[in-house]
Amino acid sequence: MSLIKVKSRGTDNVSGRKNLIINGDMKVAQRGTSSTGSGYQTVDRFKTNFSGPAVTTTQHTLSTSDTPYSLGFRSSYQVHITDPQTPDAATDYAEIAYRTEAQDIANSGWNYTSASSNVTISFWVLSTVAGTYSVYLRDLDGTYGYSFDYTVTANTWKKVTHTVPGNANLVFNNDNGPGLVMYITLYYGTNYTGTKTDEAWLSHVSANQVGDYAQNILATDEAKFEITGLQLEVGDSASDFEH
Repeated sequence: MSLIKVKSRGTDNVSGRKNLIINGDMKVAQRGTSSTGSGYQTVDRFKTNFSGPAVTTTQHTLSTSDTPYSLGFRSSYQVHITDPQTPDAATDYAEIAYRTEAQDIANSGWNYTSASSNVTISFWVLSTVAGTYSVYLRDLDGTYGYSFDYTVTANTWKKVTHTVPGNANLVFNNDNGPGLVMYITLYYGTNYTGTKTDEAWLSHVSANQVGDYAQNILATDEAKFEITGLQLEVGDSASDFEH
C-alpha cells in the first residue's frame, strides 16, 4: 500500500509574531471596560498610574469617524480627566504603562547592546489637548532610560513612529520578570521632569525622566487622551500593525 503525502498549506506564509506588545489593539479587557482606579483595571496588559486628578479609564469603542477604524481597529485605551487639578502641580502625573517580559526582549532578535541595532515603536494617539507629549522607556533589569517627544493637534488622530537604538549598557534577563517598560505620559509634574536630553539612553533619574511639559492635560476638565495600535518591532522602520 502506498502512502500519499499531503502538504499542509496552513503554515506556508506564517511570518511569526513581529509585535512584542500583547493586546496592542486594545481589544481584550477581561477585568472590565471602565474604571476610576489606578493600576491594571481595564484593557489587558495596560495600566494607568496617576496622582492628583480624578480620571476614568475606558476600553473605548471606536467609530467610523476615527482614523484607525479604517485600518481594522475597533477599540482604544482612553483616559478621561473628570476632576482637573491646578496647572503645573509638581506632584501630579498620569501615564499609561506597558511592561514587556524581559525574555521577550532578550529573545526578540534585537541586538540591544549594539547602537546599530534598532527597535521601532508605533501607535495611534488622540488628545483633546494639543501640545508635545513624551514617551519614556526604562530598562528594569538595568539602570537606563530613554525618552522621545511627539506633537499632536487637538482632537486629531496621529500615528507616532519612533526608532530606538540599542546601547551597550542595556540589560534584559532571560526570564519572565519585567524587562522593557514603556510609559506613555499624559503629564509629568516638575518633580519628575527637568532639562532632558531626548533620544539617548541615560542613567534613570526619577526627577528627570522627560522634559518639562508646556501644557497640562490634567488641568483641563473633561479632557481625553487615547491610544491604540501600539506596536514594538525589531528593525529600523514601522510596518503595518500585526492584527
